[in-house]
Amino acid sequence: MRLTRLFAAAVTVVTLAVATPRVSAAQLADTKMLTADAVKSLLASAEATAKQNKWNVSIAVTDAAGDLLGFLKLDNASTGTVQIAQGKARTAARFGRPTKVYADRILADTLTFLSVDGLVALQGGLPILVGGKVIGAVGVSGATSAQDEQVAATAIAAVIKL
Repeated sequence: MRLTRLFAAAVTVVTLAVATPRVSAAQLADTKMLTADAVKSLLASAEATAKQNKWNVSIAVTDAAGDLLGFLKLDNASTGTVQIAQGKARTAARFGRPTKVYADRILADTLTFLSVDGLVALQGGLPILVGGKVIGAVGVSGATSAQDEQVAATAIAAVIKL
């Protein structure tokens, strides 16, 4: 009798082991992310470009979800640039496209984008893409829109080696 119970327990354990789904490495994503050092380097590169051109800007760096990782407001940058730079970075990260895309679409009479909560449709926000995936974004505000984007692009190119 005792041997029968032992055999039944062993069969149950083997059956459960075979039937129970297993967590494997194939089910987990290998996600790249911005490190604190990368954020510092992005800010430093953007700052150097802005100062070289005498542009008083604010610079925001976000993670892939659009949450702020780093921020720098250069001397004499307007107070309004703080919120705009952060909004540009958040928009670029969350939507995975340069903010200029939305600015151009609104100018072309696609006003529906104005109703998207949190979307900042001003040029100067760029997503950071690695392997085709958004890992963060840079948003800049304070110069012309094209100059803001130039600062963001220069920072990304200097730090993110694809």
